[in-house]
Amino acid sequence: MFERILVAIDGSDTSIQALLEAVKLAKDQHARVRVVHVVTLGPLYPAVSSGAHVLALRHALFQSGQDILDEAAALARQEGIAVETVLRTTARQRISRKIVDEAKQWQADLIAMGTHGRHGVERLFLGSVAESVARTAPVPVLLVRGSS
Repeated sequence: MFERILVAIDGSDTSIQALLEAVKLAKDQHARVRVVHVVTLGPLYPAVSSGAHVLALRHALFQSGQDILDEAAALARQEGIAVETVLRTTARQRISRKIVDEAKQWQADLIAMGTHGRHGVERLFLGSVAESVARTAPVPVLLVRGSS
């Protein structure tokens, strides 16, 4: 039985699919849902030396993240699920580490997230947040693969 389902979301169609699966499971299990989005600030550091308006970029990243969370919460609430959202940031830590840390801190008993199903050279260069979460999470991970 799952009581606390953490859904990691990045705004992609695949992560929305994972949210919808988590909502179905939450209904069945009478579980609480928390949706987390991680904003990574690491790419902003090289922009400082180029003279970019870093504060404006940072604000845009946070606003985009909040918009993603608001959309996710609205979808869950339409299905009658009470949901809470949290926006986390990282500059040096991997996104996967922040998701796993959130699951530990909130005492989640399931993490749900989408996976793009990359493989071969594409996976080698892009890495996989989902794979890293699945390898390091202290709880089961529900991976929802996007349609190809």
